[in-house]
Amino acid sequence: PPGAGDEDDGTEQALEKDTNVDEPSEWEKTELDQAQVEQRIKEYNSQINSNLFMSLNKDGSYTGFIKVQLKLVRPVSVPATKRVPSLHAGRSGPRTQGVKRRTSFYLPKGTVKHLHIFSHTRASEVIDALLRKFTVIDNPRKFALFERSEKDEQVYLRKLADEEQPLRLRLLAGPSEKVLSFVLKENETGEVNWDAFTLPELHNFLRILQREEEEHVRQLRHRYARCRQKMQEAL
Repeated sequence: PPGAGDEDDGTEQALEKDTNVDEPSEWEKTELDQAQVEQRIKEYNSQINSNLFMSLNKDGSYTGFIKVQLKLVRPVSVPATKRVPSLHAGRSGPRTQGVKRRTSFYLPKGTVKHLHIFSHTRASEVIDALLRKFTVIDNPRKFALFERSEKDEQVYLRKLADEEQPLRLRLLAGPSEKVLSFVLKENETGEVNWDAFTLPELHNFLRILQREEEEHVRQLRHRYARCRQKMQEAL
């Protein structure tokens, strides 16, 4: 529900709201033959200052690394058979504390994960891999992978379709994080898919909605009471 979870960066959020998330990237429609792929990989590797190189395989595919930033507003859930991940340490006690039931926690802001993937790895598979890395058991349909770019002091976000190939986009865009970076966010471009939530989560959302409704009603009554008082004073 609106207002749940940590605050996001207000400036960037405001900028993102002004963008067209469906506008295709310049490189999205680019097609490369085998020779061009090989040349792009050489150019890409020559521009990076780390060992996160791309490699061309004999079958024509290629492998490499992508970095994904997790910008989740709502908490995620871990299974009862798992222990709370180390990222959760400090928020609810020692990291060795066992989980008795399904437990929810907030991933820290700025959480970043590097994934080694193939050129044919799909966006939906990247989401699945990220959830496995953090032992998150929420339905993958709750999340979406976005490409983020900066141009003329404006932030652009575009939701990737399930079948899109992030490593291909990384190669075409080059290594610059300003030109292209990947972000995992809640899948909220349109109607919320409530079927993807568990019964305990839905009951919790209902309680949150009730509290929000009660607070809005209290504020509304207070506003009208003040208005009524001002009118009576004027009379």
